[in-house]
Amino acid sequence: MARFAIWFAILLVAASISLSFAAVVEHSFNVNGPAYATQCPIKPGQSYTYRFNITGQEGTLWWHAHVGWLRATVYGEWWNANVIDVENEGLSVGAAPDISDAYTINGKPGNLYNCSSNDMYKLKVEQGRTYLLRIINAALNNQLFFKIANHNMTVVAIDAAYTNPYDTDYIVIAPGQTTDVLFKADQSLRSYYMAAHPYITTPPTVGFDNTTTRGVIEYKGATSDSAPVMPTLPDFFDTPRAHQFYTNLTGLADGPQWVPVPLQVDENMFVTFGLNIERCPVNATCQGPLQGRFSASMNNESFVLPNKTSMLEAFFGNQREGVYTTNFPDAPPLEFNYTSPLISLDESLIYAPKSTKVKKLRFNSTVEMVLQNTAFLTVENHPIHVHGFNFHVLAQGFGNYDAVNDRQKFNLVNPQIRNTIAVPVGGWAVIRFQANNPGVWLVHCHLDVHLPVGMSMAFEVENGPTPSLTLPPPPSDLPKC
Repeated sequence: MARFAIWFAILLVAASISLSFAAVVEHSFNVNGPAYATQCPIKPGQSYTYRFNITGQEGTLWWHAHVGWLRATVYGEWWNANVIDVENEGLSVGAAPDISDAYTINGKPGNLYNCSSNDMYKLKVEQGRTYLLRIINAALNNQLFFKIANHNMTVVAIDAAYTNPYDTDYIVIAPGQTTDVLFKADQSLRSYYMAAHPYITTPPTVGFDNTTTRGVIEYKGATSDSAPVMPTLPDFFDTPRAHQFYTNLTGLADGPQWVPVPLQVDENMFVTFGLNIERCPVNATCQGPLQGRFSASMNNESFVLPNKTSMLEAFFGNQREGVYTTNFPDAPPLEFNYTSPLISLDESLIYAPKSTKVKKLRFNSTVEMVLQNTAFLTVENHPIHVHGFNFHVLAQGFGNYDAVNDRQKFNLVNPQIRNTIAVPVGGWAVIRFQANNPGVWLVHCHLDVHLPVGMSMAFEVENGPTPSLTLPPPPSDLPKC
């Protein structure tokens, strides 16, 4: 079976490259990159070598930047501008930043864009062979539908965890997620487009990049001069098909690296999240809603990263004071109709205080989180990413989570295992994981437009009982702030 990695942003990634990390180097301080969370950022002109183990995972993982919008430099989503300027301009006035100008497949936008007719990713295949595509969504701010004309795919892994084989003619994938699929070159000898465009959950009145990127699958030996066949992608707003895909995936129980669902829960959390408004500072000009600035929150706390040291270093040195506090709430301060559009009119709810709060966890404790979308300003499907852990997705649905009836829907036998969950628009998801990785780990929306304005929190996981389960000292070459 041939293997290809395809990064869309889709990073559909480059042919013959596996993104699974093969080399195992020394474990070092649990650093995984987020600036001011697990380390200070690497300064311009300097470098840093990460040393880490990959254990208990097989398939595709994606290593990417976590400083502002720098991960746009892997070319998943394209702006005809410097992306850092785009981000800073939006933040400076508190408005939504400019939308992108193109999506790409392996860094190439394809021939539906102006001036890019020769800038298209091409993949040659042999008739009758089966190929493994490692698909990564590297877009900053969009989930994406992806399809290959006249071909079906079989999903076999997501986020480096095996799934029960799932046959489909399309996939939907959120930023940061990975999806491994098999496709068989079983069609006639000619060329076929692979294509991707966004899955949108904000109202149609909110602008978005409504373009389509495409590449070509070319059969070896094809003699036809006819144009490649184009797939019919789901509509931009096709939530039913997106939800069908996301919920039909199940884990490969008892397969390689399978981890059963922990049944005893030690920590129960109910976490609301959504967009908010920050009041405009005195003598400033703000172009966000209600003459304020765009903000975001989890449990009514709008997260602010420290900037003088990293949270992980403060945790190691037991010097949290002035860096962060350990009083992130287990539930929002008020109960309300989380998905009602009327809450956008309630000023007591749409303003959230800025803070740097984390949730402290005992080592090896089992955490269950209800992730509840809210309708602050607008509803949206938010991909929530948990650093440092895989989690089981027990259930997901629309509306307000019902602690009695929705628990009956829990899959405790073969739920999908992920590190990023696209929480349904105007809905909820329940995840469960074991806190067996000491350190400080971010939890955040993987739409990068929402991360810098506060849609984040973090876990502080205590050390375990043995040296091998204890956070090691910082490496001598760890970047300094």
